[in-house]
Amino acid sequence: MKRCVIFDLDGTLIESEGIWRDVRREFVETHGGRWNDGAQVAMIGMRTDEWARYIHDDLGVALPPASIAQRVIAAVVARLRRPPILPGADAALERLEPAFRLGLATSASLPVAQSVLESTGWKRFFDVVVSADAVARGKPAPDVYLRALDLLHATPARTAAIEDSANGIRSAHAAGIAVIAIPNKEFPPDAGALALASRVIENLDALDATVVCGVLA
Repeated sequence: MKRCVIFDLDGTLIESEGIWRDVRREFVETHGGRWNDGAQVAMIGMRTDEWARYIHDDLGVALPPASIAQRVIAAVVARLRRPPILPGADAALERLEPAFRLGLATSASLPVAQSVLESTGWKRFFDVVVSADAVARGKPAPDVYLRALDLLHATPARTAAIEDSANGIRSAHAAGIAVIAIPNKEFPPDAGALALASRVIENLDALDATVVCGVLA
């Protein structure tokens, strides 16, 4: 069985957490809600229905959660037509694809993920793409990683995850997967989450087959 690497998307391959924050903040502030500084961190890893409910319940937007989700996703997709690719992302995927089966386990809705993969040309790298919307619970629960493992016909012991956020690290770790953390600079994971990672590297330029094999040894 070929070994696998499962990537997160937002904050790991594209610098999009700031886009999600800006879109959500603008939406909340223009629809009668109350944005707070911790809102984006709280929503990192949530499924679409979870963060839409959070915007409704905790941030005070009176629209139905389904409408909130639809409008926010449309605005994010529009801004990601030219995704802010993180330095080294293309080269890292090129390096790893010959040696590993690659999967994507993202909290983003499938339309967002598919839009990014189409515009970047990354669709060819990934054997499976799983949105947290397709499972019962979002990150930090392990569901999205467990689903990716199932679709890859992979075992946790032969799989590594690449993550940038606290909830993402916790999600992959809870699924029994070794985590290579590349801490997000704008929304860095806390020390407790980083302690769960098998390896912490500075950026995607440092990610290669040797690093992956090192956490799987």
